[in-house]
Amino acid sequence: MKNTREITTEYRMGQRAAKMAERGESGLSIVKYCEKEGMPTNRYFYWQRRLRAAAELALREAETAQLPPSGWTQLRTVESEKAEPSEVSIEIGKCRVKANESSSPELLSKVCKVLVDIC
Repeated sequence: MKNTREITTEYRMGQRAAKMAERGESGLSIVKYCEKEGMPTNRYFYWQRRLRAAAELALREAETAQLPPSGWTQLRTVESEKAEPSEVSIEIGKCRVKANESSSPELLSKVCKVLVDIC
């Protein structure tokens, strides 16, 4: 269960990601957008770094969550090798994200938002 601090952090990150997406859609430069919003540019870049770091961490956690513990081997049955899960590939700029039905919608949403901002 999430505590109040985690919920607050997620809310703020979502708000910042929305601001950055808004800036991207506006077509304004970062400097012009920050002037319009009355926000210092260093604050914008601070949140951009935090969002990128959060996205990278989320990707690393997702990758390591699928790996077996150190010293273990992941086994598959013959039936699982025959069945191919539905997979979708999302390309944003030069970045590509692959997802399937077991992918977390929340994680996929966060990663896409960050990629839109940085690409």
